[in-house]
Amino acid sequence: MPTSTVALLYPGDRRMRDRSDPTESRFAALFDAFALAGVTAVPAVYNDDFAEEVETQLRNCRLVLVWCNPIEGGRRRDVLDAMLRRVADSGIVVSAHPEAILKLGTKDVLFHTRDLPFGSDVCRVDSLKQLEEELPERLRHGPRVLKQYRGQSGNGVWRVQLVGPMATPARLRVRHAQRGSDEEVMEIPALLARLAPYFEPENGGHMIDQAWQPRLVEGMVRAYLVEDRVEGFGHQSVNALYPAKPDEPAPPSSPRLYHAANLPQFQFLKERLETEWVELLRTRVGLSREQLPFLWDCDFMFGESIADASERYVLCEINVSSVAPFPDSAIQPLVSAVQRRLKQI
Repeated sequence: MPTSTVALLYPGDRRMRDRSDPTESRFAALFDAFALAGVTAVPAVYNDDFAEEVETQLRNCRLVLVWCNPIEGGRRRDVLDAMLRRVADSGIVVSAHPEAILKLGTKDVLFHTRDLPFGSDVCRVDSLKQLEEELPERLRHGPRVLKQYRGQSGNGVWRVQLVGPMATPARLRVRHAQRGSDEEVMEIPALLARLAPYFEPENGGHMIDQAWQPRLVEGMVRAYLVEDRVEGFGHQSVNALYPAKPDEPAPPSSPRLYHAANLPQFQFLKERLETEWVELLRTRVGLSREQLPFLWDCDFMFGESIADASERYVLCEINVSSVAPFPDSAIQPLVSAVQRRLKQI
């Protein structure tokens, strides 16, 4: 007989909530795995319009797993995060907790970890004036990638490069990472106008400036973690920002290929994450091991080679708000981690 109740929260409309059918969600295999383990898992279809109804449901559960993007289609997580904090304060386990999202799932993590082994040349830009004053000098040393505080799917991520030598006014080649965006040539005032919304308080009030990684064309490696263990990989060419030929779109990205955690070519990355990097990361941002999300992922770019010839990985971002899809290899470890936590509460 099932002994515990877990809620899987994900966005949907009124009709989806009324049906609450696990088979029509992206998590059918996960629901099945919980059932086989004797754990009752129920859908908690969420929308701000019926947030109170969902909160009542969650208060009758012991643990909540959350999948909801930070900003999508003009929606934000303000109402949801406030509700999840109340639920967590009542003693129910919430993962990923909004506090963990703020510490891991925003682009600020790149600035806070810039000196760690997986870090890179990263600056925080707190105003348009600061951007105007500092960006030209950084561009002298190579292209930069400007990232909004919180987003997904390339929204608010901009590659900026000088066109020719520095001049007054400087001419810039600019590309937005959002799908379907074309490369543009503009001067700094036009760039500032384009980026101004990201400096509004409701959008975080700042941006993160990261040095361009030339090996991006070789793809991005996504390590999927359950708590502090790597349980799968994704590998994909992510070319939205890669320089295209004049007047041509960026080359298309390839499908992300999913692999189990024993994929030979990424064993160095797995070993580094499990023995050192996750610990360095959570300590730096101020999270206990128990606060690590049940399911999260880290995107790494290939960096420039290092002296001992081992692969160099550079952190691009961390996803904790809505990690889906994910490799099948992560399903059973996720269920087991949830079972362990249920025994502790």
